[in-house]
Amino acid sequence: MPRIAIAGFQHETNTFGATLARYADFELADSWPGLLQGDQVIPGTNGSNLPLAGFVRQAQGHPDVELIPILWCSAEPCSFVTDETFDRITGMILEGVAQAGPLDGIYLDLHGAMVAQSHEDGEGEVLRRLRAAVGPNLPISVSLDLHANLTRQMVDLASTITIFRTYPHLDMADTGARAFDTLMHVLAGNRPVPAYRQAPYLIPLHAQFTGLPPFDALYAATAAIGPAPTCWAELAAGFPPADIHDAGPAVLAYASTQTEADQIADQLMGGLITAEAQMDTGLDTPDQAVARAMFLHASANKPVVIADVQDNPGAGGTSDTTGLLNALVEGSAGPVALGMLNDPDMADRAHAAGRGAEISGLLGGKVGPVAKPFEGRFAIEALSDGHFAFTGEMYAGSTAETGPTALLRVIHPTSEVRVVVSSNRCQCLDQAILTHIGLDLTAQHIIAVKSTVHFRADFDPIAAATLYCAAPGLHPCQLEQVPYQNLRTGIRLGPLGPVFDGIKD
Repeated sequence: MPRIAIAGFQHETNTFGATLARYADFELADSWPGLLQGDQVIPGTNGSNLPLAGFVRQAQGHPDVELIPILWCSAEPCSFVTDETFDRITGMILEGVAQAGPLDGIYLDLHGAMVAQSHEDGEGEVLRRLRAAVGPNLPISVSLDLHANLTRQMVDLASTITIFRTYPHLDMADTGARAFDTLMHVLAGNRPVPAYRQAPYLIPLHAQFTGLPPFDALYAATAAIGPAPTCWAELAAGFPPADIHDAGPAVLAYASTQTEADQIADQLMGGLITAEAQMDTGLDTPDQAVARAMFLHASANKPVVIADVQDNPGAGGTSDTTGLLNALVEGSAGPVALGMLNDPDMADRAHAAGRGAEISGLLGGKVGPVAKPFEGRFAIEALSDGHFAFTGEMYAGSTAETGPTALLRVIHPTSEVRVVVSSNRCQCLDQAILTHIGLDLTAQHIIAVKSTVHFRADFDPIAAATLYCAAPGLHPCQLEQVPYQNLRTGIRLGPLGPVFDGIKD
């Protein structure tokens, strides 16, 4: 009976973020569970779309497999994981493996874009320490996020790697299931040979949507390689807010021979190079987006979604910037629903005052270098404890923990703007974030979301159009303007963008 240890340690690190990731952040339950250990891991993730849950479900179809759960944790994207936190959690995984007894394999649910204070390649360092403990031959299967900055160290130290193929990430659990299948392939005595290629350009997240060309075709071509697990391929689109040497897209292919793996990797990389000229990286200003949204709604009579892509907490934004909020109010827009703006102080004030009251003060704009609060008077229309079930496909089966939450209407003579204010950062990728507090989304002319692409799975079906805008925020999407310091020389800053020359300011 194969005995397989399973663990997860997830963080997507925006090195331009405002706050460090500390141990308490991994303990916190937000969109995903808080830190789980031992017997908590499997029931704590059961029913979710998480990769580890998919691995477990696939394993349960093989009654001869024994799973030994060790740990699972994640923290909302932000800046570097502190060394103390990284060492502590990695140490917990190593200790769990050491205490698990004889093992036939290990599965790790990782992200692929974690950066610790002393380690650019967080996942590679986790694998390095694990290999030092278990030796070079024990099979280790790893699943990664589509936004992984895949490194040579990860490829060399993992026996197999699988990567999400959808953005929004609807196939997280499916990717975990594939990780199980590839691990069983190795346990059966096979040794797939990898081929790894890095692309010569970065891709901003808002251009990585897999529901439209060219990424729909790129991932279809990747998925067509097979049949897995005998032969398969993966495409990581990269996470450009991580200022590290290996940031950017990469292709990974597995086959029974190096020649075959190389041919597959070269073929897929050729498609990625050809697709560079097809990638749309355009962004409206907030004023342009508001004006366009009002025009489009007038002709379609359905909500128009504006994505505040550079303040996405799911990519390390503070979720409290007010550039788009100002444009909506000053542009006389309405009715508008905006979510979620993270402001624990204002949420607490609203709860203290009570529904139906009015309060004045500074909303948002309190964290980070681009902070600029919105000053106004607000009517408190609804209150929530922030505990509610997600209803969209991506996070179905998970429960939100946004803390004390309030629905505030900006009191203004020419606009009608409502803001969902949270105490914990939460990307607005699910309609339940707005509807749980009483908003009727079909009645809105504009829905403003602090998200980059994930929202599209749940909001596109009700939207007349989707617009991307570049208000100030800490998730940089205009890559040619980003003050990179650590990229590899020669990589292009965006599709067909300027070349990074390696000169540090």
